[in-house]
Amino acid sequence: MKAGPDIAMVAALVGDPARANMLTALMTGRALTASELAQEAGITAPTASSHLSKLEAGGLIEPEKQGRHRYYRLTGPDVAGVLEGLAGLAARAGHLRVRTGPKEPALRHARICYDHLAGDLGVQMLDSMRAQKLIRQTKQTIELTTQGSRFVAEELRIDPATLAHPRRPVCKACLDWSERRHHLAGTLGAAIMTSFTTMKWAARDPSPSSRVVHFTRSGERRFEALFGTTGDAIRKT
Repeated sequence: MKAGPDIAMVAALVGDPARANMLTALMTGRALTASELAQEAGITAPTASSHLSKLEAGGLIEPEKQGRHRYYRLTGPDVAGVLEGLAGLAARAGHLRVRTGPKEPALRHARICYDHLAGDLGVQMLDSMRAQKLIRQTKQTIELTTQGSRFVAEELRIDPATLAHPRRPVCKACLDWSERRHHLAGTLGAAIMTSFTTMKWAARDPSPSSRVVHFTRSGERRFEALFGTTGDAIRKT
């Protein structure tokens, strides 16, 4: 038997269509009930319970009890990163859903990826931060520059000192499934998304399983001012 992590075991858990739908629903970062996840997967409650037990035993989800209800969430952003990467691979290989649904354009434009911004705007933001030298990137290794630290503090009201985490990098490149390029993850990506919602530039779709992020008109303007092609020039005027 080969040594090292058992990739096949994790792949088998993710590979079941019902479990894949459940995990995708949990990429919102929200905790969902077994009933909600059963509905997302299109299966009965007993079948959902069996799948959830397997996902919990496999370390991909964790339960959280509140009152009489039992909620489930992903065990961490690394699980969401793997799912987003698999979605990108599926899209590149041509394995697309036949029915895209009415929210498909909105999902591609701006969506949540566990706790950070993804989609067209997420990729645009990372590109702009790189062009403005707010971050320094070598392949998938990203570092916040001194100029970047000032930027997030002054423009996004984020204290760089609060970004350190023992098990999560400050900056991380996450492969975007719709753009097939990288958007920004890590504690900085999460903090920026939180800042957008706190400043009321954007809001999550109210549906529990929806990943769509809606920007307000003023939020779109501020986003373009900071992360558009002329963002640096606009801020200096």
